Amino acid sequence: MRKYWRITIIILIAELLLLAGCNFLMLGNMRKESGKQYRVDVSRAVTDIRNGESIESVVKKYPSVTSIVPFDPSEIVNSDYTVEEINGELLRFEYQVRADIRPLIYMNIGLGAAILVSVAILLYIGLRILRPFHTMSNLSVELARGNLTAPVQAEKNKFFGKFLWGINMLRDNLESNKEKELAMQKDKKTLILSLSHDIKTPLSAIKLYARALDEGIYDTEEKRREAVAGISHNATEIEKYVSDIVTASKEDFLNLEVQMSEFYIAEMMGRIEKLYREKFASLRTGFTIGEYTNVLLSGDASRLEEVLQNILENAIKYGDGRWVKISFSDEEDCRLITVTNSGCSIKEEEIPHLFESFYRGSNAEKVSGSGLGLYIARSLMRMMNGDIFASCEKVVHDHSDSESSGTTGKDSAGNFSVTIVVRKA
Repeated sequence: MRKYWRITIIILIAELLLLAGCNFLMLGNMRKESGKQYRVDVSRAVTDIRNGESIESVVKKYPSVTSIVPFDPSEIVNSDYTVEEINGELLRFEYQVRADIRPLIYMNIGLGAAILVSVAILLYIGLRILRPFHTMSNLSVELARGNLTAPVQAEKNKFFGKFLWGINMLRDNLESNKEKELAMQKDKKTLILSLSHDIKTPLSAIKLYARALDEGIYDTEEKRREAVAGISHNATEIEKYVSDIVTASKEDFLNLEVQMSEFYIAEMMGRIEKLYREKFASLRTGFTIGEYTNVLLSGDASRLEEVLQNILENAIKYGDGRWVKISFSDEEDCRLITVTNSGCSIKEEEIPHLFESFYRGSNAEKVSGSGLGLYIARSLMRMMNGDIFASCEKVVHDHSDSESSGTTGKDSAGNFSVTIVVRKA
């Protein structure tokens, strides 16, 4: 910012010097022009007098000529004059150099207005554009350092106000997530300590029973059966504790929330098309969106958009790259949104497991990912009273007449589809 203000001052000084130079040149030119004017007026006055006009009328006629009197060499005259001989008589033509300063005034007004406008523009750029960027750069450094305490005041301008507001929301969200993570870590440690203490008792009992059985302490069949029953009971207790750990981990590792409202499908699909039209074009993948009626849906628009983005990204990762299409249909009080991509490389028996957490199919060996995308999508849709399912059409498919594929020929791998079920409002 300091460098920018230094440049601004240099520009202002250069403009003022330019204005001063223009004034200097203009004044010099005005002096030359005014000198020419009085000589022209005197010459014309001499001609008019020679032609018989009176001196009084000639003086009134030419503004540069102030008086015309007989020339007396002994007379002291303070004003500028010139002597001309007319009809054998010497006349003194007194004159006044009068410069027309209107062009100078107009020039100063124009250049002054231009300087004020440039100063206003430079101030606006510095205060309303560069300063928010400077603030954001400082914020990004603080966020990278883990400092989430200093909020950012959003600028109320149409350029960066909303962006800074979003950055501030991101900071608040990171701070909230950090607090939740710390609380979660505390709960997990407490859970581990509690379970480790609780598991010790059944484990000790199992070890005692196993040792007694190994050393033959139980001399009757009835006592041995009681020992086996005790081992089974304590093993069931341990299994219950393990189940509690698994359940707690599934509930804690994702913090998913939805805000139910009503929205039109066209608003969401407009954003999806804007996001992916150019992306698919750059990938040379055909992308089509089928026709649909603009119905009112019930759910969280941003979360539904997140689900669609997740599915489209999977179509890019795991499809054959020829085409992707989105189609629509209705079923009772629901709107079905189906994303279909050419190429289905997943095994039929793996499809039911796609929506499980951390599950990755056999076709994902060379593709990076966490195995959580479709699990999150299903969790979100069920929280919005909807659902999601997948299918793979393993048939020979002729694409010769398909506009969406953009290619010709037959595909024996089939197509993969993911269908989202959304409730109508």
